[in-house]
Amino acid sequence: MVGWRLDRIGSALRGENPTVLARLATSFAVIGDSQLLPGYCVLLTDDPTANRLTDLPRPRRLAFLADMDLLGEAIATVCHRRDSGFRRVNYSILGNLDPYLHAHVHARYTWEPEDRAKGPVFGYPAELRSAPEHLLGPQHDPLRTELTRELERLASS
Repeated sequence: MVGWRLDRIGSALRGENPTVLARLATSFAVIGDSQLLPGYCVLLTDDPTANRLTDLPRPRRLAFLADMDLLGEAIATVCHRRDSGFRRVNYSILGNLDPYLHAHVHARYTWEPEDRAKGPVFGYPAELRSAPEHLLGPQHDPLRTELTRELERLASS
């Protein structure tokens, strides 16, 4: 596994995490490792000691949720512009596998198979989510650029 993946928050704080789209008030917006559903992003806390949302003091907790809202709005704007099948954004803070505060922000589409569209994205088989054609790569650079620009626009307004 690549070093920055072993310490996503620390590598973001050091400027070494290549998935970072933007630095927000209490977090880093990063593009997801898989783009099975284009626009998938993760919000990483900038506090490496925070394991769960309630580990943050209430003002930082609310700021993290505001960052999550900002990321969702950026994803919705960009994905709607790029794909007429864009339907909505799903948000989830799980923390069952990775022991640090983070939020998954998924774009959802009308073209998804009906049996998958009704459930969480994690219902898609892992082998499909990690298929080579969906893994983050240079083909996603235009999407990354658009997401970064939209985040910057929203953060400055």
